[in-house]
Amino acid sequence: MSREIELIGAAWGLGGADPACAQAPRVLMPQLAARLADCGARVVLGPTLEPDGAERRKQAQVSRLCARLAATVAGSVRAGRLPCVLGGDHSCAGGTWTGVARGLAPGALGLVWVDAHMDSHTPATSHTGRLHGMPLAWLLGEDDHALYGLSAGVVAPADVALVGVRSYEPEEAARLEQLAVRVFHMEEVERRGLPAVFAEALAIAMARTARFGVSIDLDAVTPDEAPAVGTPVRGGIGGAELAQALAGLAARPQLAALELVEYSPRLDADGRTARLAVEALAAALCRTGDDPQVLADALERPDG
Repeated sequence: MSREIELIGAAWGLGGADPACAQAPRVLMPQLAARLADCGARVVLGPTLEPDGAERRKQAQVSRLCARLAATVAGSVRAGRLPCVLGGDHSCAGGTWTGVARGLAPGALGLVWVDAHMDSHTPATSHTGRLHGMPLAWLLGEDDHALYGLSAGVVAPADVALVGVRSYEPEEAARLEQLAVRVFHMEEVERRGLPAVFAEALAIAMARTARFGVSIDLDAVTPDEAPAVGTPVRGGIGGAELAQALAGLAARPQLAALELVEYSPRLDADGRTARLAVEALAAALCRTGDDPQVLADALERPDG
């Protein structure tokens, strides 16, 4: 019997360039729940976590939210569910994957990070100070500041692969190179094709681990198709192409969780980016996505 999918909201934009990303779970959760119900998936609506307003320091507030998210996700994993976290900016990944790792045996988690950026800064190297540029460094245990307890060290560098990278600073590139983290830059994706690259990224995440997760930043997709994101970057992966790569992931018992972040509803007047996000996750969770034309048609539908 297929696992029950738990949709969990991480409704904050405190760590990103666009605070409106905080509204993403409110928009995406009902659409995704309906889409999954249509394909016969078993879905439960989990909590949506929001800032409480009592703490003005962004770092402390994000740390508190990530701790709550980690507890929620760990509970979902231990209950045998498949958590699907809807952010918010990418700082929520500190909570998502800490929680997944907490629900598994030590060293059991591999991670595929689909993103235009490396998200591997620390406070000392960040050019902007934005926390959404740091979560992969936290998860790898890299830190040069206490950062209110956000550094988790729950994944090993050998068990992580980045896909679609095309915007980064030299400091984070040097960090990942030193750690020997495999980075599939967009040039390699274009040369080899996403199916081959994504298959290799999955193999890396699964080679030494019992379970794996996939974190999807929508800015990995070309802004021609997904303009409503916090930090768009020219070029990128096609929406149908991404959905095809994700297709059927939930059928793998090793899949521990999914995460999708950085959708900004205020920029999505026609709902196009939301539809793309929902179809990509539905491909992963409903075993759809085999027919490129079906996916392309779904992404073009004005009513989603």
